[in-house]
Amino acid sequence: MPKIIAENCVACGSCADVCPNGAITVEDIAVIDSSKCSNCGACVDECSSDAIVND
Repeated sequence: MPKIIAENCVACGSCADVCPNGAITVEDIAVIDSSKCSNCGACVDECSSDAIVND
């Protein structure tokens, strides 16, 4: 499952926009709901600040 690197997250929301399962919410930082995540990697590919990595 993807993991958020909090210190890199700028809360831009692009990861939430591309998540096909609606598993990501963004407030101060992005948060991934593991019960909804299908581990597709779309958020990892989309994140321009390298704040999401595959764990």
